Amino acid sequence: MDLNLIRKLVKIVDTSGITDLEIEEDGIKIKVAKKSKNSQSTVLPQTVIQTEPAVFTSPSATAEKEKLPAAVIPSENLHEIKSPIVGTFYRAPAPDADAYIQVGDSVSSGTVLCIIEAMKLMNEIECDINGKVVKILAENGQPVEYNQPLFLIEPS
Repeated sequence: MDLNLIRKLVKIVDTSGITDLEIEEDGIKIKVAKKSKNSQSTVLPQTVIQTEPAVFTSPSATAEKEKLPAAVIPSENLHEIKSPIVGTFYRAPAPDADAYIQVGDSVSSGTVLCIIEAMKLMNEIECDINGKVVKILAENGQPVEYNQPLFLIEPS
């Protein structure tokens, strides 16, 4: 594990709105968590060696799915577009620009859906199927976790 990578992870947690971050690479699991005591924040990096596969669930993604009406809960006919990285979700290329897509828009494979900012890099997230946007699950400017559902697409 690269020490510079760990420093960057600590900086991401320290400067963003997220409170913790977990990453696993080659059987080594890194958890960086921000804890506050008396209005002071400290960042505590931990290295844990784990022998069984890690399963990460985003509490915000689970809570968001529970809030969905029954007609919009992911099913066999809806396709989830998930975040490939941890970062900050943005619906538009700039604060004063229009959003890439809206609910109800038709999209095709390769259509840019959003941007996820990670370590000051803007990563365009593209659609991988043709269809119609049914639901946008992430809030603009909010942190997203790896593999967190971002969009529900009804395939065409």
